[in-house]
Amino acid sequence: MTYNIAILGASGYTGAELIRLIAGHPHMNIKALGGNSKAGQSLASVFPHLRHLDLPDLVTMDEIDFDAIDLCFCALPHKTSQEVIAKLPETLKIVDLSADFRLRDPEAYEAWYGNPHTAQAQQREAVYGLTEFYRDDIRAARLVAGTGCNAATGQFMLRPLIAAGVIDLDDIILDLKCAVSGAGRALKENLLHAELSEGFHAYAVGGTHRHLGEFDQEFSAVAGKPVKIQFTPHLVPANRGILATGYVKGDAQTVHATLTEAYVDEPFIDVLPFGEAPSTRHIRGSNFCHIGVCADRIAGRTIVIGALDNLTKGSSGQALQNANLMLGIEETEALMMAPLFP
Repeated sequence: MTYNIAILGASGYTGAELIRLIAGHPHMNIKALGGNSKAGQSLASVFPHLRHLDLPDLVTMDEIDFDAIDLCFCALPHKTSQEVIAKLPETLKIVDLSADFRLRDPEAYEAWYGNPHTAQAQQREAVYGLTEFYRDDIRAARLVAGTGCNAATGQFMLRPLIAAGVIDLDDIILDLKCAVSGAGRALKENLLHAELSEGFHAYAVGGTHRHLGEFDQEFSAVAGKPVKIQFTPHLVPANRGILATGYVKGDAQTVHATLTEAYVDEPFIDVLPFGEAPSTRHIRGSNFCHIGVCADRIAGRTIVIGALDNLTKGSSGQALQNANLMLGIEETEALMMAPLFP
């Protein structure tokens, strides 16, 4: 069976990544591409690297016949996404890639994103889209909220350790580096080549990064009590990839064994041999996440390192993984491509 797919926000990076992935999917047909700012243009003119694909032109959302759509991906900015999704048919399956439905508490959303949530009915029904931990809920969901790319990386590294109680919950440090595509495709002065290249910098220092809302929500739920981690993100002059280093108190061999057991049957999460550190160059363009565990020279302390592609496993690949589940398709369909190297 083939399902008709719409992608809203198709002119952005995550939209383009969805198109790249779905183009090779045997059970999905891209029926409509929404891109209000570039409506009327061909996809080839917006993304020349996809010109070989026979795809519809970009249109406004109002031009899409959603009665002919089985599932819609929303790759829109936060705040815009909730306004759009509230107007879509109530029977339409939706995978949202924005931040609008990730936080279950409307007050938490307003605190982190600075505006009231205007689609609280949809927020209440949304399922958090970290596939490996919410698989059964996602299968039955109508609306799935994709995670933040930073939040996904940190959770893959730390969530099983918190659940198993093998690390000190009051002493978790996460130092994360993210490539520039994580900031989106909109023109911003600080993302110009001359402003960004030949250096990298920390940002949202001191606990202001919005993905901390997801860490607080998910880690506290797993632990059964409030858990707050120390988190500092950095912007690096690369196109794709996240590399996160976690510093925890706990026995290194136990940490490694816990992560290995947690992901033994997961097709996209690879726990490397003890002492081996992952690299973004080994997951680029793929839906894989690599996790490494190393013992620190200080007894009782462990270093956990995670690497994934922010556009694929951190966003669009995760979205497709969830959509496969929602439509009853094999979860790994169109996602087992090898990473790009070199």
